[in-house]
Amino acid sequence: MLSFLPWRPRGGRRSAPSVPPYALALTLLAAALVPVVTPPAPAVAVTAPPTVTPTTSTTPFKAREHYFCTRVPALVTTPAGVLLAFAEGRDRDPATGCHDVGDTDLVLKRSLDGGRTWDAEPTIVVGAGDELAHGNPAPVVDAVTGRITLLHSSSDWNRDRAAPRRAGFDRTVYAVHSMDGGLTWGPATHQPQLDRPHWSWVSTGPGHGIQLARGKHRGRLVVAGDHHGGGKAGGQLHLSDDGGLTWALGAVSDVADTGSYPGEPAIAETTDGNILVNARNSEPTRCLTDAHRLGTTATGGGAAFAAPFAPVADLDTSPVFGSLLRLHARDLDGRPDRLLFSAGSRLGPHTLEDRRELAVRSSTDEGRTWQTAGTLVSPARTGYSDLTLLKDGSLGVLYETGAHIPHGSVVHTSFSEEAMDEARTELRLPRTFDTRERPPGERPHHALVHGGARLGTRLGGRALEFDGRDDHLRVVCSPPLRVDGPGRAGDFTVTAWFRHTAGTGTLPIVWAYGAPVPGAARTVRHFSVRAEPGAGVLRATAGTDAGTTEVTLPSAYGDGAWHHVVLTRRGLTLGLAVDGGAPAAAVMPTGPEPDDTWVTPAGQFSLHIGARPDFPDRPPGITELFRGALDDVRLFGRALSPQEAARVRAGSLDVAVTEERLRLGFSTIR
Repeated sequence: MLSFLPWRPRGGRRSAPSVPPYALALTLLAAALVPVVTPPAPAVAVTAPPTVTPTTSTTPFKAREHYFCTRVPALVTTPAGVLLAFAEGRDRDPATGCHDVGDTDLVLKRSLDGGRTWDAEPTIVVGAGDELAHGNPAPVVDAVTGRITLLHSSSDWNRDRAAPRRAGFDRTVYAVHSMDGGLTWGPATHQPQLDRPHWSWVSTGPGHGIQLARGKHRGRLVVAGDHHGGGKAGGQLHLSDDGGLTWALGAVSDVADTGSYPGEPAIAETTDGNILVNARNSEPTRCLTDAHRLGTTATGGGAAFAAPFAPVADLDTSPVFGSLLRLHARDLDGRPDRLLFSAGSRLGPHTLEDRRELAVRSSTDEGRTWQTAGTLVSPARTGYSDLTLLKDGSLGVLYETGAHIPHGSVVHTSFSEEAMDEARTELRLPRTFDTRERPPGERPHHALVHGGARLGTRLGGRALEFDGRDDHLRVVCSPPLRVDGPGRAGDFTVTAWFRHTAGTGTLPIVWAYGAPVPGAARTVRHFSVRAEPGAGVLRATAGTDAGTTEVTLPSAYGDGAWHHVVLTRRGLTLGLAVDGGAPAAAVMPTGPEPDDTWVTPAGQFSLHIGARPDFPDRPPGITELFRGALDDVRLFGRALSPQEAARVRAGSLDVAVTEERLRLGFSTIR
């Protein structure tokens, strides 16, 4: 592994003096101190639909070439057909690595041939003269003058290089311009009118802005952004009616920051002259909703939002920035109306685990509905992306990717509309359903079916068959699935039927809760039940901040018969029993803090059926998968008695109904 030493970019071209000593440390997440490399090979373990045949595929920004890593891409095409790829160049730093908070420049590479080749060295548009951070590049092109405006955000997060931090440092908006197709850039100018006093965070884009083509506001430039502060958060639009020289604040959405609110909005003009806004759902824990996109429409050329942001249906994606692009409009080019959206198509709660399978999807009714079939651009781990229309009519997409995480390098791929349509495939994952009785208003915990798990039989009923190659289920996190936490005892029970004939390997039956939260304590909080034919045992584990506890039974039960397993936590005792037999038991350790015995992490989590979670620092693809069949998987929020466990084994559906958190009977998949 490379050492983390202070380091400056090599050979970057400096433009005119830029922003004063402010800095920005950009968009969400970052995988602090996680190595990042150039684009990865697709996973072997995970099967994916065929990808689109690209016209070009190049890497304008490679990790560890000019910067430790490069993130947050934005892509525009000038009137002359020059392709401009912007990104954040994040310096290698002992404290920050690729984290949002650190020394960050805004960099640019130009392509004169549609992305086949790029400038050898990046132009440092903002940040060449300081060690601060600048981020969220949001470029927009004025088709009349050719002026390129780059709105971006800056703050003093990196004032203390040894300990950069967000707390106490506001973020503000700046603008910088180019009149020669991105060759040279003027100084960055502060835009205080795009801020409000109570906003401690105000951000632009990321991704490209648009120029309106219809109505009385034709020619207006619009760039989206988001904000946070004073217990409120939301999205806003920035407007310019003079080709980007001056800017004003337009529509603003401001709601409580404890629930769902829009962040990192993408925009496109609709054929009625309004603006479609499609934003990332920035709900803090990402466990209060399974809708990761929020949408609305802006009227009056972006002056006001027509309605509050609401979940966008049939647009499965991880929490990530996604790009909108107008491809066709009957009133402009005579072809049927069509909007495109690019983002990862794998639905799930954890940003590092689920940012993969970059896909482009279409809407033919101005964003009111989205087709669940689309085109896979890359099956690898991928993060933010941005779309543009190239001069020859083909499509270009600039996106983040890495080896075992979804970012580090920035790749450009182009393809024709015909190639995109020829590669269309169904992207929505099928579901198998949570059939328990639920309290009013509580959403069901349907399981996403990955791979090709198929329905089989058990005792004349249904079960689910797993092939051991890529079949598994995931249940997206939700507060009722937390088995411990403030005000909860922490007792729980997991039950399941399983059947297998494997003689080697590890076969996960249930494994919760997925990847660790950044900054998590020394042990990954989790619980699991798995058969281990290689070791000849059935094993259960529970991980807490105080340590990991294991309990085993001296058989992997690989006889091809159905067996019923029960994992119970009662107080600090972890018990594991099969087929109603006497349980094996172990005592869990304690610690000085109340949460030292919790198995549920504070942030996002997942519950996997038939798989061990694929952690973000591992190669894409899950290597431990169940081979055989599973049935009647249940989770209870308390310890069942032996008599209650026997009733569950007998098929009773009225056991501890008020404490039943999940019931997957595998009767249907759709």
